[in-house]
Amino acid sequence: MTPGLIISLVFVVLVARMLLKGFNAQATLLVSGLLMFVIAWILGLDFPEIKEPTGSKGFDLFRYLSESFAGTNASVGLMIMAIGGFVAYVDELGASRALVHAAMRPLSLFRKHPHLTAVLVIPLGQLLFICIPSAAGLALLLMVTVFPILTGLGVSRLSAASVITATTAFGVGPASAITASAASITDMDLLSYFIQYQLPVIGPLNAILMVAYLFTNRYFDRKREEEEVVEEEKDEKTKRKAPGIFALLPVFPLILLLVFSDLWHIFPAEIHLDTTTAMFISFFVAVIFEGIRVRDFRALMKGINVFWTGMASFFKTIVTLVVAADVFAQGLISLGFIDGLVDSSTHLGFGPIGIGIVMSLLIFLASMLMGSGNASFFAFGPLAPGISSGFGVATTKLVLPMNMAASMGRTVSPVAGVLIAVADIAKVTTFDIVKRNLIPIGSALVYLILYYAL
Repeated sequence: MTPGLIISLVFVVLVARMLLKGFNAQATLLVSGLLMFVIAWILGLDFPEIKEPTGSKGFDLFRYLSESFAGTNASVGLMIMAIGGFVAYVDELGASRALVHAAMRPLSLFRKHPHLTAVLVIPLGQLLFICIPSAAGLALLLMVTVFPILTGLGVSRLSAASVITATTAFGVGPASAITASAASITDMDLLSYFIQYQLPVIGPLNAILMVAYLFTNRYFDRKREEEEVVEEEKDEKTKRKAPGIFALLPVFPLILLLVFSDLWHIFPAEIHLDTTTAMFISFFVAVIFEGIRVRDFRALMKGINVFWTGMASFFKTIVTLVVAADVFAQGLISLGFIDGLVDSSTHLGFGPIGIGIVMSLLIFLASMLMGSGNASFFAFGPLAPGISSGFGVATTKLVLPMNMAASMGRTVSPVAGVLIAVADIAKVTTFDIVKRNLIPIGSALVYLILYYAL
């Protein structure tokens, strides 16, 4: 093992420990990345490429940070912020709640089979997660709307909480930040990556989760012999109700992207629509819907502020994380992490399949430690092109299992925001939910690794 690889692995361990202890993810990744740049500079190793060097290596550290912010905000960052603004606005209108109610209505037909009812939430929730890409946001919506329905049908609190967190296990779809990053890494457009690579694997993964949760929750519920009387928890005072037609708004961007994709040739002239543009179009459609409902121009204009607030929120949380993770990843690259990993894996007998499995497990564990699928993927995802080129395999072959493993790891993290929020409402502990999630998520991870290996 080269000194650079040893140092980079030490940084990975240190960063994991710091994140596990609750250190800020952005600050930890950013400072660690800059420190690795300095060490690489001292050791005379390669420095990340800078478009416009300052003439001073010391200043170039911060010049790279500036270029990373500029490049991210001009592409993926703007798209992520547009998604954040749209999600916040449709949630404010009550459209997200309308969508959840419409999607969950069929569940009442299965009152005699509570555990079956619970697992049916998983595929329905996954569809919602494609349109409402905030794990915590979707889970909280489901806790307010679906959780009382499930417990009212006889599902235990822990079983209901576990399947609700399971709906966020796979970060897929054009609106997902992880998908956006994965598509960017593989030089593909979002919809093509989603349809060609994510869709073929998401069906079997959801089926595995449904079967695993059915038996796991049934076993744990019988073991605990829980008999819970659950009162419906409603938050009508803080959430607006919306007409049923508003349920179309959260899915409207996906409809636009599908209608104007290269898969269909509905219109005579070619129309190319990117995700950011689709989000802005959908936002103005939502404004029109709201204008028809409120018929108050002043209130309508004031409500638009929610869109900008949502953009700012996603910039503060996700975009800054993308930049910090990019610096961290480039720091690892500067220390020769990729070359060292490829060489070490080759000497240990690992081929492209072996290194893909190792990276998937690494990113899964990182998500568990960080409590964030985005953080782990943004940190390790950019390493995929270098590793794949070293083995002569397609980047998508490596990125896909890493993409899926990142969001799966978050579902079994006791420090994940989504689990903390769900546990608080369900009046259970995050470790109880993790205990319920480990077997199903572990089963899905095994399938994912076999899918990749074969």
